[in-house]
Amino acid sequence: MVTKADNSRGQVFFVDDEPGVCAAVKETLEESNIKVCCFVHPAESLAQLRRGRCDLLITDLKMSEKNGIELLREARELAPWVPVLIVTGYGDVPTAVKAMKCGAVDFIEKPLGKDGFLEKVNLLLERSRTVPLDGFRALTRMETKVLRLVVKGVSNRDIARALTRAVRTIEAHRASLMRKLGVHNMIELIKLASVIGMVDLTTRPGMTGDALQIDDRLNDVLQTGQ
Repeated sequence: MVTKADNSRGQVFFVDDEPGVCAAVKETLEESNIKVCCFVHPAESLAQLRRGRCDLLITDLKMSEKNGIELLREARELAPWVPVLIVTGYGDVPTAVKAMKCGAVDFIEKPLGKDGFLEKVNLLLERSRTVPLDGFRALTRMETKVLRLVVKGVSNRDIARALTRAVRTIEAHRASLMRKLGVHNMIELIKLASVIGMVDLTTRPGMTGDALQIDDRLNDVLQTGQ
């Protein structure tokens, strides 16, 4: 179910298997001039994610067909640049930690207070607007798979083996995705990937600028430029 609004401030996908919750969220977001597609079936949201634009995916945690963590994982595979907000009435620290490790940008508990919910959504949409997403959206499904493996430090040869493709084919996909993303080397690619949460770059206390602590799995890539 898709709602339309002119000059909207973003496109949100909301997934919850309770129609009443979907209706309430739809009304709240539309009042703030935010476009929203509501889904009671998680699989439908994934199908639409493959085809349409999404600036923020919001999903309930407890659903009968597919839980929020499973949806989060599949969404991150399909479109890793889309931020995912987890909503639940059963919040606890272990669940929040698991959601964050799987790539959620935030975690919010029910009942959803209108003002707090809108503040959270607007903040995440504003962050999305600061990220150059057009290049990511232009990637093919295979290029997205290659990107995920490249930023993990996997070599072209191992990517080819994992995806059952020729090495030259992987090299072509890699060149194409870098061109679409407007990056010229692995350093630029990894920094861009970090913006959307594909790579974890953290700054050590006292360090500034490019003095970054890189995830161990990326050290070889940064050192060799592979």
